[in-house]
Amino acid sequence: MTTTRRMTVGQALVEFLAHQWTVDEVRGSDGETEIVRERTLPATFGIFGHGNVAGVGQALLEVGATSPGLMPYHQARNEQAMVHQAVGYARMHRRRATYACTASVGPGAANMLTGAALATANRLPALLLVSDTFATRVADPVLQQLEHPHDIGIQVSDAFRPLSRFFDRVQRPEQLFSIALAAMRVLTDPAETGAVTIALPEDVQAETLDVPAEFLADREWYIRRPVPERGPLARAAAAIRAAKRPLIVAGGGVIYSGAEDVLRELAEATGMPVSTTQAGGGALVWDHPGNLGGVGATGTAAANRIAAEADVVIGIGTRYSDFTTASRTAFQDPGVAFVNINVASFDAYKHGSQLPVISDAREALVALRDELDGHHVAAEYSEVVARAKREWDTLVDKAFEPTGGELPGQPEIIGVVQAGLDPRDVIVQAAGSLPGDLQKLWRVRDPLGYHVEYAFSCMGYEIAGGLGAKRGLLASGDDRDVVVMVGDGSYLMLHTELVTAVAEGIKLIVIIIQNQGYASIGHLSETVGSQRFGTRYRFANSPDFLPVDLAANARSYGVDVIDIKPGPDALAELGAAVTAAKASHGPTVIHLHSDPFVYAPEGHGWWDVPVAEVSELDSTRAARAEYVDQQQAQRPLLG
Repeated sequence: MTTTRRMTVGQALVEFLAHQWTVDEVRGSDGETEIVRERTLPATFGIFGHGNVAGVGQALLEVGATSPGLMPYHQARNEQAMVHQAVGYARMHRRRATYACTASVGPGAANMLTGAALATANRLPALLLVSDTFATRVADPVLQQLEHPHDIGIQVSDAFRPLSRFFDRVQRPEQLFSIALAAMRVLTDPAETGAVTIALPEDVQAETLDVPAEFLADREWYIRRPVPERGPLARAAAAIRAAKRPLIVAGGGVIYSGAEDVLRELAEATGMPVSTTQAGGGALVWDHPGNLGGVGATGTAAANRIAAEADVVIGIGTRYSDFTTASRTAFQDPGVAFVNINVASFDAYKHGSQLPVISDAREALVALRDELDGHHVAAEYSEVVARAKREWDTLVDKAFEPTGGELPGQPEIIGVVQAGLDPRDVIVQAAGSLPGDLQKLWRVRDPLGYHVEYAFSCMGYEIAGGLGAKRGLLASGDDRDVVVMVGDGSYLMLHTELVTAVAEGIKLIVIIIQNQGYASIGHLSETVGSQRFGTRYRFANSPDFLPVDLAANARSYGVDVIDIKPGPDALAELGAAVTAAKASHGPTVIHLHSDPFVYAPEGHGWWDVPVAEVSELDSTRAARAEYVDQQQAQRPLLG
């Protein structure tokens, strides 16, 4: 006879989530298998309102009182930031674990939409428990309810449908079982994962049902690691063997499958050079002879030079975004072929590839290493690659040299921060001019040492995402430092999770680089003939900059702040500040000013941003002519 417990929907869901485990059978390059087992959802973030305070909120309180540690609760300051923290956590755990996030009806739920889009765009898991209005409609309309005369059932929660990899609404208590299990399947599927949303009407959360013991028992979800099929693998290997100028593009899939060691072995055995996407940063350490750095619109001159001449491109775990392909201008060989290795068929078949390999990245690399045994690129090609890398490394060294100005440039700042960190420390970024500069200049020394959220490039992700990354490391017993670099534009978008870091005593180093505006879009604005319109922080109708004191703002939260004033000693003070922040035990903000007109070395990548076809402005007409010229290099398909 099946044993049951009488529980509310909220109580049953919280206890169910607390008993879910992810199991990853990691096969090493030597054939040995390591079993990694961890809680899929080790904790829940929440901000409570009338939609969830008596449902999921009560359930979290009760489980904390009756079974301490089973499902810890963490308070957040912003619903969007909760999801960002979950994503940062998931990145550090290679998608094996994430957080659940609960929000109330209406604006609380709506605040999570940006986070949902970010999680799905990045293929990183986050579980969103979104409260909804009464299923019974007994009190209709309730506070914060939308009303559409043509469809009364549409609510804020429905906005999550296009942003989620899974969405369902628990209209009746009995639906909880099938919905919760389906949500977990998607959450732990490497080909499907992203935002997983369960909409929970506020009355249904508090209703009861008989819950079978089996539903509340420990359940294991094994991560799928599909091996490549023989035919596609053989065709891919044949194309690589026939190539004269192959290039590997390593994406986030390499990191998430733990394939960096096998990638290094393949690169060393074959001599094939490696370039990386933003998500793939760390797939190969920066000083490996075969690592050319980032490729594409914000890539290095070395990677883009080799990409332009490559006759076979081996994409591993990459989405082939427009920044990776430089808006389809990066790969210029007329007969270039693409081997697309990806666990998701959607990505493996992208852009008309005739050589898709649907497989886990690690499994595919192990198989390719065996298939290509004895194969090596020509010595002449190896020398071309080595020369391109040497020349780029020299340019980076030069970019790091102090210019001695009152305001240091961003490349100089990056160089000082890099020099002050340990090899395993993690850099976190997301938006503005920093992602491009970091992809070119940051010398990644650890597989998890580089986290630039660039699928959604969300302003405001940085501090919350960095806090989530730090949580993820602490949960693994890893005490390395997490360093967030953020511009003043992104900082002003979302900085309140600094309060969370203070409240929980979590060490986080945040470096605010103030350049009085939106530097990245300002530069882009110039290239499209719009003269930095609307991108500088000035008084209305005045050339004077705003007297905003970001250091004082951070200090008001209780964070330790090191405020570096402009001057010739700013870089030396920055180096000392990084040392002090690393020695601290709590969150530290370092604030300094920079010159937004000092750029990183040119990587010769292009990004397709359309320019107005007609204009009265000379600057716009000139930009249009340049745009039309650049378009000539675009390919309709990758091939």
